[in-house]
Amino acid sequence: MKRALQILAIVSVFSLPLIFFSTPTIATVNSFSIYADALVSGWGNWSWGVTSNFANVSPVHAGTASIAATYTAAWGGFYVHTNSALSSSDYVAVRFWIHGGSTGNQQIKFMVIDAGNGNWNNSVNVTPIANTWTPITVTLASVGSPASIAGLVWQDTSGSAQPTFYIDDVILVGSDTPPPPLMLSIDVGVNRHAISPYIYGMNFADENLAAELRMPVRRWGGNSTTRYNWQTNTHNTGNDWYFENILADVSADQFIDQDRRTNTKTILTMPLIGWTAKQGRTNHPFDCGFRVSRYGAQQNIDPWDSDCGNGKYPNGSNITTNDPLDTSAAITPTFVANWIQHLVANYGTAANGGVMFYNLDNEPMLWNSTHRDVHPAPTSYDEMRDRTYQYAAAIKATDPTAKTLGPVLWGWSAYFESALDDDTNGADRAAHNNTPFLDWYLQQMRAYEQQQDTRILDYLDIHFYPQANGVALASAGDANTQALRLRSTRALWDPTYADESWIAQTEFGPYVRLIPRMRDWVNNNYPGTKLAITEYNWGALDHINGALAQADVLGILGRESVNLATLWGPPSSTQPGAYAFRIYRNYDGAGKAFGDVSVGASSTDQARLAIYAAQRSSDNALTLMIINKTTSALTTTVTLNGFAPSSSVAQVYRYDATNLNAIVRQSDQPVTVGGFSATFPTNSITLFVIPGSNTPTYPLYLPLIKR
Repeated sequence: MKRALQILAIVSVFSLPLIFFSTPTIATVNSFSIYADALVSGWGNWSWGVTSNFANVSPVHAGTASIAATYTAAWGGFYVHTNSALSSSDYVAVRFWIHGGSTGNQQIKFMVIDAGNGNWNNSVNVTPIANTWTPITVTLASVGSPASIAGLVWQDTSGSAQPTFYIDDVILVGSDTPPPPLMLSIDVGVNRHAISPYIYGMNFADENLAAELRMPVRRWGGNSTTRYNWQTNTHNTGNDWYFENILADVSADQFIDQDRRTNTKTILTMPLIGWTAKQGRTNHPFDCGFRVSRYGAQQNIDPWDSDCGNGKYPNGSNITTNDPLDTSAAITPTFVANWIQHLVANYGTAANGGVMFYNLDNEPMLWNSTHRDVHPAPTSYDEMRDRTYQYAAAIKATDPTAKTLGPVLWGWSAYFESALDDDTNGADRAAHNNTPFLDWYLQQMRAYEQQQDTRILDYLDIHFYPQANGVALASAGDANTQALRLRSTRALWDPTYADESWIAQTEFGPYVRLIPRMRDWVNNNYPGTKLAITEYNWGALDHINGALAQADVLGILGRESVNLATLWGPPSSTQPGAYAFRIYRNYDGAGKAFGDVSVGASSTDQARLAIYAAQRSSDNALTLMIINKTTSALTTTVTLNGFAPSSSVAQVYRYDATNLNAIVRQSDQPVTVGGFSATFPTNSITLFVIPGSNTPTYPLYLPLIKR
C-alpha cells in the first residue's frame, strides 16, 4: 500500500485547492438567480459552437422550463454573460442543476468569467449523469477566486460534438446563505438488509484490540506479501525499502494462530506475480535486488546496508539489467496449491474453521513499480486475466470452500485502465474495445465460470484512499483539511459529490460514488459477486477528526451493503480511531454492538449531521449512530416510523473530544412512539439504543438487497 502514498505525493501538485462539492439543498437567502424558467434581465447568450434552447420543456428540474444545450463543434462553450459584472465579494459559490439526457457522461468544464482578467484558465470538470438531475455547487475559490462575475461558461472538453445536456436553476449563492434546517428520520420498514460483520475488519491489528473488538476479519496484505515465501518465512520489501529479502517478524502461520485465538477470520494474500523471495536473514547484510557492487552507483542507498540501492542510477533512470534471481525464485500455481495444502492440514478447510479468504495478490497494477526488480513490465489486461485463471483455479481446486478476492487494485486509475495503458497512452484498453478494466475483468471471470462451471472469484476487491491533499494516512491537519476529510467520505456513496482531488480532472471523474459504482460493475458484468474494500484509510486516527471520519465510513459500509472491508494502518487501542470501531463493536465494554440489520435513516444534511440506523436481531433494539461533523452543537428532532419502543427511555453512549479515553454513558434519553429531540455536541459520535418489542414488526433476517 505504501505505493499509494507515493501516488498521493505525485498527483498533489496537480490538485486544485477546493475543487467543488454539491449539496442536496441550498437556501437562496441573499442569493442571485441567473436562470429560473428564463434568463434574468441583463444577461445574454454569448455561446459558441453550441445550439441552445432557453425554453426547453422536458426535462425540467423545477418550474416550467430548463436550458437544453448541444455542442455542435469541438471546444464549444455554452456561455451566459452580463455587461454589468457583479462583485464576487457578495457570493461564495455558483449553484446549478445539470441533467445528462439519455446518455450522460458529457465531458464539460465549468468556468466563472471575471470582467477584469477573464479567468479562463481556472475551471472544474462537470460530468452529467444520465436521466438524472444533479445539484452542483462550485465554490468561487475553486475557480480562481474571480474579483467579479461577468459570465458563466460550460465548455466542451472532448474536442467533438456531444449529446444534449440540460441546465436549470442557476444561482449565485450569497455569502449570508444559512445552512438548511436539520431533521433526522428513521423508517424501520425501509431498505432493510443484513449488515455483514466483515465490514469491521483491519489489516494487521494487534491481538488485544482484535479481541476487544471481537474483530470479525483481519488481513495479511500489503506490498511485502506479494513475494512472501511461506516455506522460509521470507518476504521482499520491494520498492518500499531497497528490494531486500528479510525474515518476517510474524509468519503466516503465527498470523493465523492469533486469528484463531480471537475467533477472527483470516484473509491471506496469495502471490500471483510468479516469483517468491529466497531465504532471508534477520540482520544485515540482506540479499537485495540492486546490489551496488553488481549494478554500480545508485541514487539512494540503504543507510544500514551500503550494498543495497534503490535500483535507480544517479540520474534517476531505472536500472533494467538486474537479475530477478538475485533475490527471488520463479513459482507456478503449484507453489500456492502446496501452501494451501499446508494450511488445510494445520487448520482445516475454510468450511471447517480454516483460512476462509484469499486475496489474489496485492495491487498488481503497481508491480512494475513496487516489484520492478522481478516484474519491470507494466501489467496488462490479458496478464491479469491469465494469472487469475491459473492461480485462483489452483486455490479453488485445493480448497473449494475458500473465498477469493480480486483483483485487489490500488485505486481510481487502475479501475479503468491497466498499468500498460499508462505506458502506451491507452492502447491496452483500446485493444479491449475501450472497456474499462474492471468491467472487462468481471466479464472474464464470468466467462470462466460459464466455461468451467467453477466460480473462481467470490469478491470484487479494490482499494480506495481519498486523494485530496492531506487526508489519507495523514495527521489531522488544519481546520480546512479536517472539514475536507469529513466531506470526502461522501465519495463512497453520494452521486452528487464531486471529488476534491485530481480525480475530478480525470476522464471518469468527478463523481466517484464508489460503492454504487462497484455494485453497477458487478450487476452489469458478474451478478452474485460480493463487494470488498481491503484497504482504505481516511487518516487522523490519532485525532477526534479521524474518529469522526472512521465512524462515518463504518456507517456507510453497512448502509450501502458492502460485504467486507479492512482498514489499512490500524490505530493503537488507545487512539480515537479505535473508539470509532468500539462504538460499533463493543460500546459498553461488555460486548454490546450496533445492530446487524440496516434500516432506513435519513438526514436533511448528512454532511453536517450524519445518521445510520440498524436493528439488533438478538433483542430487536433499534440502534442509531449520529455523527456531528461540525464545530457547533446541533439540536434536532429524530422521527421514528415503523418502530414501537418497548421503553420510554433510550440508552445513550457518546464519544467526543471532551473525553478521548472512553465512550461515556450519558443520561437516558426520553423517547416516544413518534421519536425524540436531542442536542449533539460539536464533533461527536452518539449512539442511541432504543429497546424494541420482542415481536418485531418486520422480519429481521433478510438477504443483502441490490440497489
